[in-house]
Amino acid sequence: MVKDINDFKRVGFGLLPTPFYKLENISKRLGHNVFIKRDDMTGVSLGGNKVRKLEYLLADAQSKGCDYVLTAGGPQSNHAMLTAACANRIGIKSILVLKKRGVTDKRGNLVLDDILGADVRFVDSDSYDDVYAEMHRIEDKLKADGHNPYFVPVGGSVPLGALGYIGCAKEIFEQSKTAGITPDRIVSCVGSGGTYAGLALGAKLYSPGTKVTGVGVSDDLFEEIVLDLMRGASELLESDKEITESDIDIKYCFGKGYSIPSPEGTEAITMLAHEEGLIIDPVYTGKTFAGMLNLIREGYFRKDENIIFVHTGGAAALFAMDLA
Repeated sequence: MVKDINDFKRVGFGLLPTPFYKLENISKRLGHNVFIKRDDMTGVSLGGNKVRKLEYLLADAQSKGCDYVLTAGGPQSNHAMLTAACANRIGIKSILVLKKRGVTDKRGNLVLDDILGADVRFVDSDSYDDVYAEMHRIEDKLKADGHNPYFVPVGGSVPLGALGYIGCAKEIFEQSKTAGITPDRIVSCVGSGGTYAGLALGAKLYSPGTKVTGVGVSDDLFEEIVLDLMRGASELLESDKEITESDIDIKYCFGKGYSIPSPEGTEAITMLAHEEGLIIDPVYTGKTFAGMLNLIREGYFRKDENIIFVHTGGAAALFAMDLA
């Protein structure tokens, strides 16, 4: 029998369930039924998808008596900022080890990191191998000084963190039932893999008729990463479901590269703002919505499908970079 995600320790950071409703104007404009899951409204700092992952990861840190959490990301990392915010709630100090690439002056999320009191350190490299090496060096120093640090990889994208998006999938299915609709398709960002892996596994476990399409926002090939995360999370749940490549559907829409605003993304940002008064960002949700628009225009989705777009947050990036 599959374990329930409620069997795992979790800190209740988020204001859940997050809102779910139809985008009436967008649906009319696109000729498709488009709904939105507002995970930009998870309730910590500016909100965002990482809160669900951190509920499990920081519960694990707390149970192990950790007094520091270390994590990684780009200089405008939503995950790093939300790690600091959530860690503050339970009295754990945070060290954010960030790539010294892109917008590194005090704008966007770096302003929030400062307000939150996070210890921000930059690594002058494009490689996460170098970032992790620095994290391990800091970790060793903390241990030598008598501290108990907790290591969270980029994006919190590990099997334990992915449980948060199995929970989100269950919320979507419950809210769809209440709304009287069939959840045919979920569309989400793929930025480090954990959110998509949780949603895809959640659908496989609890709503096999729901297809989950991810939009990759960088040139990293996520299929193998997601497969490993899904299998790892399935193992945690003691599920006997076979996870294969056929369970994964990832398209790509990253423009000139990760964290570089694209004209397609800006079109999507503007459309959603003008039609629905909603704000999405140029790094993740803008490119994801743009990818969804491309697929709609290509006829990838059936006309009668109910499409659910997962808004994963990230608004701070709008205050750190110029749109394309």
